[in-house]
Amino acid sequence: MQLKVDTSLERLLATADTDGDRKITIEDHPKMPFLAPLAEGDSIAISEIYHLSNLLQELALARAEEKDTLTVSINEIQEPPSQRISRRIREEFWDDLTRSIDRKGLRKILKDTKASDGVQRLYVPATDTAGIKYYKDLQGEFDGFEVVVLPQKISPQYVKSINDKPGLLALKIENGKGVPFVVPGGRFNEMYGWDSYFEGVGLIIDGRIDLAKAMVDNFIYQIDHYGKILNANRSYYLTRSQPPFMSSFVREVYEAMETKDSGWLKSALQAAIKEYEEVWMEPGARLTPPGLNRYLGQGIGIPPETEKGHFEEVLKVYAAKHELPVLEFEEKYKSGEIVDKELDKYFVHDRSVRESGHDTSWRLENRAAHLNTVDLNSLLYKYETDFAYLIDKYFNGHFAAASGETYTSESWRQKAEARKQLINKYLWNEKAGSFFDYNSQEGVQTGYISATNFYPLWSGIASEAQAEAMVRNLMQDLKTTGGILASAKASVEETATNEVQRQWDYPYGWAPHQMLLWQGLIDYGFEAEAYELIYRWLYMITRNAVDYNGTIPEKYDVVNATHKVYAEYGNVGTEFDYITTSGFGWMNASYQLGLELLPEKFRQKLDELVPAEEPDFDEQ
Repeated sequence: MQLKVDTSLERLLATADTDGDRKITIEDHPKMPFLAPLAEGDSIAISEIYHLSNLLQELALARAEEKDTLTVSINEIQEPPSQRISRRIREEFWDDLTRSIDRKGLRKILKDTKASDGVQRLYVPATDTAGIKYYKDLQGEFDGFEVVVLPQKISPQYVKSINDKPGLLALKIENGKGVPFVVPGGRFNEMYGWDSYFEGVGLIIDGRIDLAKAMVDNFIYQIDHYGKILNANRSYYLTRSQPPFMSSFVREVYEAMETKDSGWLKSALQAAIKEYEEVWMEPGARLTPPGLNRYLGQGIGIPPETEKGHFEEVLKVYAAKHELPVLEFEEKYKSGEIVDKELDKYFVHDRSVRESGHDTSWRLENRAAHLNTVDLNSLLYKYETDFAYLIDKYFNGHFAAASGETYTSESWRQKAEARKQLINKYLWNEKAGSFFDYNSQEGVQTGYISATNFYPLWSGIASEAQAEAMVRNLMQDLKTTGGILASAKASVEETATNEVQRQWDYPYGWAPHQMLLWQGLIDYGFEAEAYELIYRWLYMITRNAVDYNGTIPEKYDVVNATHKVYAEYGNVGTEFDYITTSGFGWMNASYQLGLELLPEKFRQKLDELVPAEEPDFDEQ
């Protein structure tokens, strides 16, 4: 088919976009097929919603490339859905989500909508002299662009003082260019912590090891210059880290390299050990008296990145106590005119929730900083075993760091074993057959059923007997239409203190949970369960993309298998005209990983849109 782009786009919309939202979805009701001319002078009638939306997308791409005509075959319009989604992730989405903080990248970044006062700021570490020079030289080239050098010591008080002057934080400059990174979604311009690891998994599958390595390089920069891997490289995240995946990221990137760069591995391993020791193992901070770890966001006051009104229900209680209207109380609390120790404690927990990546969940509400969580301690166990593995395999059992310290694989195995014993002592519940978060202040397990309880399958902590019990519970409590629930309905009902739906709870499901638990199930030999959960997730994404113009969102309501999510923060990736050009970072990665893990016969059923209830996953 050879189509005039503008006239065909207008005719297609007039024919098929009956609700006028600049998409073609199952909510449209075309009255007639779209007649597309063929080269031989005849025409072909296109009537299926999926094929019409694919044609719309191809026309939109051609118009974006300023083409007058589009040459496209009917086979391209009828491309099997899983192949189309995967191809677009591999060929288009990763590039569209890539950013760099340099002369070229700033042209896009400086349109940032998060600059609340209209000034686009870039904060640069005092320790990065080359970066300071590079960005200062650029300052005059862009209107409304200000370069700010951070103080040598970045205190919580300093971070609070710049809450009304938000900006991005510099990342690595190498050979006069910004080292690139992938953002979660199209509206983002910052590199997020744990998102980056999962995106890296997808990048490696798609042969983009260069970009995955670059993201590790930016993590090394953050550890060296900001003292931690940041929640994201934005000014108000300076006191907050994120779920630690550095060791897994380093290991997977290095082992994917065709030509192994041992010097790179040494610097990356050194940075990861530094992060482990200085961020996670500081006594009294993220390391607690039981010997296990917690999340601890170390800022002051109300997190400034939240939506207006997010804390209204909480602040109402304290405003009433101080006999003030809510807005007046909020302003006086922010300024320090009013001091309320109890409210301070609430916000310690709230910032810790955000450091956990699970913002927000009733699992963590008003107690996050008291919890030795299953997820965090599983991730740190993985650090310890990864360090042992890497030092054993690539450094002959002994690793000499630049600090002068020598680390042995045996010492890391001992640390891992000690942590495993503590996890089993405090977090394992034999009667329930599950790991649970442990409240170290109260000396009790929470009993909250969450996908994070199953991280020990991924990190390798669970014994065979534990795994058997855990998998029964997983399939009973968290399996649903579209895969794995973030948490169980019963736990939400027992814990919630109001009707607000938390996005990391029932009925929602998230890519990182699926990815970790699929791999954990396979590692422990539960292939049938893994394939069923993979298929449920991929079917939901595929069916949704087929029905809704290629939509790949941030998260799903996995009970109803829909991207139409009404929890806090909405759903990134659902607002676009004609075509999504980026999907969502870890959702893209989950799709690529799922396809890689799923046997071929199930991939064929996916393209045929066979519902998840029909295949027999025990037959492989």
